[in-house]
Amino acid sequence: MTDLSALSSEDKKLVTLARATRARIQAAEGAAVRDTDGRTYAAATVDLPSLQLTAVQAVVAMALASGSSGVDACVVLGDGSELAAPDGAVLTDFRGADGVTVHLGDARGTIALTTVI
Repeated sequence: MTDLSALSSEDKKLVTLARATRARIQAAEGAAVRDTDGRTYAAATVDLPSLQLTAVQAVVAMALASGSSGVDACVVLGDGSELAAPDGAVLTDFRGADGVTVHLGDARGTIALTTVI
């Protein structure tokens, strides 16, 4: 488990955004990203009869639709202890030049794993 004090202030902001977004609608997951221009986006899992998106898929779609050209960092909060394959694929497709740092944690925002894709 990673203490939040070990994260940069920019990554702590992503944890706060992901936690609040997930809690707002009681979603399975919340995700937040920082793009290559420093802008932040947050989204939660979408689970409708006609549309299912992971939180990562939703937040990357938001960043892309806003004109972003890539993601430098991502926080995913929920029940998962590892990054789901579809989430890893979308982050690989949309990562910045130096890759994307991914922090995975529980719904409270405690980070369990950090990796770079």
